[in-house]
Order: sequence, then structure tokens, then C-alpha cells
Amino acid sequence: MTADDLVLTPRGVRFMGRHVPATHGRGGIAADKREGDGATPVGSHQIVMMLYRPDRIARPAPWARPIGPRDVWCDVDGHPDYNHLVRGPVEGTDERLMRADPLYDIILATDWNWPEAVPGGGSAIFLHQWRRPGYPTAGCIAFRRDHLRWIAERVRPGTRVVVPG
Repeated sequence: MTADDLVLTPRGVRFMGRHVPATHGRGGIAADKREGDGATPVGSHQIVMMLYRPDRIARPAPWARPIGPRDVWCDVDGHPDYNHLVRGPVEGTDERLMRADPLYDIILATDWNWPEAVPGGGSAIFLHQWRRPGYPTAGCIAFRRDHLRWIAERVRPGTRVVVPG
């Protein structure tokens, strides 16, 4: 591991010499991640995409892609677009990226079960804003808004997110 890796620890995430408070999945940390289990998967995952709400925030990095009202992350097990960013609507999905709340104003998407998604293997392991301190996610890693912005300004495609088992 290097200082450029985001490493999940019991206290949060270690990145670039800092410790940043974070929350993870309500299902804990799991070596056998499955769709809907609420777990954060063990492993070394690369950041493959940065998405942001251009109507709410300035572009956090030059490679960040704006999201719009039809953008969804397909979490429908067995769908041809499972675990991919697509233009909606997609029947059966509830992972709309342009949310009323600020959770997805910045999204760092990882390569968990992507790009060749195994059905049932779990989808959408993001780094995003938390609801409040200590509140678990559905499997993602979440941060305070200003900390997420700080991270987003420093990561690049391929930055590793390390979740020890």
C-alpha cells in the first residue's frame, strides 16, 4: 500500500497522510459480497469514474463527468446493463444518480464487479457523501461533504481503494 491508496480502517479512511472519518456498509465488511447484502467488499478496488451534479457543485476534477436526470446505475440482477451507468429509465432499478438529497453530488465509482459484471455479485460500490456521521451505507464508503470534495480533488483514475479483510 502507498500513501496514494485510500485504505479503509476502523477509524475511517487513510489517504495522503490523513485520516478521514468514513462509514461503510450496514452489512459490515465481506469477502463474499452479494447484491443487496449491504456489505462493503474486501479487496483492492480501483476508482474508474468520477461523476458529479453540475447544477449543485463545480467540477471537482478535470476528468469528472456530469450527471443528469436520466442517469442511473443499473442494479437489476440479470439485466444486460447490470452494474453499469446507463441512461434511464431502467425498469426495476432505484439507483437514480440525480437524487433530491446531496448523497450523490460527487460519486467516485469503483471497479467492483465491473466492467464484466457477474449476476448477483453486487453493484455500485461508490465513494459518496454520508447521510450523517456513523450512519451506514448500502455497501459504499461515505464521507462528510468537505472531506469527499478534498478526496475527489486528489484522486485520479486507477487510485486504489483498499478494504482489508
